[in-house]
Amino acid sequence: MKTSDLTHVARTFVQWFDSEHFDPAEGNDGGDVDRINWLRTLPFVILHFGCLAVFWVGWSSVAVQTALVMYLVRMFAITGIYHRYFAHRTFRTSRWAQFAFAVLGASSAQRGPLWWAAHHRNHHRESDLQADPHSPIQYGFLRSHAGWFMCNRYYATQYKRIQDFARFPELVWLNRYDKAVPLVLGFALYISGVWLERSAPSLGVTGLQLFVWGFVVSTTVLFHATASINSIAHLIGSRRYDTKDQSRNNLLLALITLGEGWHNNHHQHMGCTRQGFYWWEIDLTYYVLKLMSWTGLIWDLKPVPAKAYNLSEQLPIKRIASAA
Repeated sequence: MKTSDLTHVARTFVQWFDSEHFDPAEGNDGGDVDRINWLRTLPFVILHFGCLAVFWVGWSSVAVQTALVMYLVRMFAITGIYHRYFAHRTFRTSRWAQFAFAVLGASSAQRGPLWWAAHHRNHHRESDLQADPHSPIQYGFLRSHAGWFMCNRYYATQYKRIQDFARFPELVWLNRYDKAVPLVLGFALYISGVWLERSAPSLGVTGLQLFVWGFVVSTTVLFHATASINSIAHLIGSRRYDTKDQSRNNLLLALITLGEGWHNNHHQHMGCTRQGFYWWEIDLTYYVLKLMSWTGLIWDLKPVPAKAYNLSEQLPIKRIASAA
C-alpha cells in the first residue's frame, strides 16, 4: 500500500472521532466527492451487521423494553430537538437546556446538531430539486434514504447555513466530536447490563444483550425510521397543499416518527411547532413539547398559522371541513 493510501486511511480513522478533521482526498476533485466513502462509513455498516448479534445474545423483556425506550426517547430528540428546534427554531429555550437537548439529540448517532440542522435547512431550500441530496425524485430511493450522507460531499458541516447556533462553542464542540455521546451511551448500556446480570440474574439480562438491543438494534431502527421521511414521505401519501416539491402526509410514518409523517403540512408551513394540523393528525412530538412549555423549560412555541386552515390554500381533492 502506498504512503498516500496509508495517510488517507489514518485520516479517515481520525474522522471517526473528529468530524472536522480535513482530508484533501475529499476535496473538490470531481466525481470523487459523490462516491460512497465505505471506509469512513464503516461504523454505520458495522452497526447494521451488529443487529444479527441478537441471535447470539438472545433476548429478555428488559432488553426489548430498553430498546423501545431508547428508540422513543431518541426519536423525540431527533424530531423535537434536531428538527423543530435546531433546524427550524419553532420554540425557544435557555442556553443550558439547549446544550442538554443537543446532547440528547447526539445520542441518536445521527451526527451533530449543527450538521443535521444545516443539511435540513438546505433540504427545504432545494427540496426535490437537483441540489437536494436526498430527493427520491432526483436520485432514487436508496440514495435518498441512506446513500447521500455516506458520500464525501455531504460529510462536512455547512456552517454558513447554521450561523445562528454556530456562535455557541459548546455546540460546535459537540458537533465536532459527535461520536462522543453515542460511545458513552453504548458503554453505559453495557455496564448497566453487567450490573443487572450480577444483581438480578433472574431477569436473564447480560451486558452484551443490553448493548445489542438497547443501542445497536435501537439505533439502527431509529436511523431508518428517520430516513423514511427523506425517502418514503416524498413518494407515498396524500398531498393537502400544492407545494413545489413532492412532500406527502403519511399516517404510518407519523406514528413511527412521533409526528414527522405530516410532511406535506410541514413543507407548506415549516415554521410552526406542530406538524399535525388537525386533531386527528397524531403528533406526539408536539404533545410532549406542549407539556414541556407548561413547565417553563421551553417557550414561544410557534402556532399553526390561520391560513393553513383556509380551504383556498388546500388542494381541492383534499379539502377538510373544519379546523382543529
